Amino acid sequence: MNLSLLQQDDDKIIDGKATAQQVLDEVKYEVTEMKQRGIAPCLAVVLVGEDPASQVYVRNKVEKTEFVGMRSLEFRFETDLSQEQLLAKIDELNADASVHGILVQLPLPKHIDETDVLQRIDPKKDVDGFHSENVGGLSQGRDVLTPCTPTGCIRLLKDTLGNDLAGLHAVVVGRSNIVGKPMVALLLKENCTVTVVHSKTKNIQQVCQQADIIVAAVGRPKMITASYVKADAVVIDVGINRILENGKNRLVGDVDFDDVLPKVRAITPVPGGVGPMTIAYLMKNTLHAAKLQYAEL
Repeated sequence: MNLSLLQQDDDKIIDGKATAQQVLDEVKYEVTEMKQRGIAPCLAVVLVGEDPASQVYVRNKVEKTEFVGMRSLEFRFETDLSQEQLLAKIDELNADASVHGILVQLPLPKHIDETDVLQRIDPKKDVDGFHSENVGGLSQGRDVLTPCTPTGCIRLLKDTLGNDLAGLHAVVVGRSNIVGKPMVALLLKENCTVTVVHSKTKNIQQVCQQADIIVAAVGRPKMITASYVKADAVVIDVGINRILENGKNRLVGDVDFDDVLPKVRAITPVPGGVGPMTIAYLMKNTLHAAKLQYAEL
């Protein structure tokens, strides 16, 4: 391939790592200012069990919390922790005015009801944005804590397309509570025209072909190929799928990156795209939570 064409393709790749670092630097600056006023934002992370992926996620979250200068509290419990004991810990953290954000790492052991646990977190400290008060507030356009991954996707879109997304047609592939549904609400808040496609949708390919923006969050490796995408669309790939390819394990998204790249205006890679934004926006949410709580004093 012509070297100039290769360079053009490289210019289309949205660097989530670089943008996440910008977000972290912004948070770090604001945390420093808050500390000068005697306010020390604090995130408490609760981990139950020995899930290896969760161990890595928690370690990364604690590391980033410390990088931005926030207090970091970590509570680790054995798998056999009872639901009542976990709820008691959440109640304790809710009552602690020095803790501004509470994150319970998912998944939880099967004997614990995740919905009950997430609902127990004070909505003002719900830095994952999963409490029904925050979910409802988002749909109403109120100033609430919003899920980190879709909020990070909005930042990537604005960095790519400019702050005004009004009138653009966005297609969200997937309707999960964690990404798909809040993504729709955030895009509507930006005055996009939004279509949702999912496993029961007919003619998904034709719907996607109409999109200025595609957000893929369906959990199917390389589902979105070039035939789904119109020229100059922007593609945000939220999927993280581990596949065996040529005898090796590798991570791929819900988008066939190599197939789609030459056709689009911009695209996030996997890894290195949306992933780093999730933790960056967890930090931003914790900062926002601290501001909300101190505004009420």
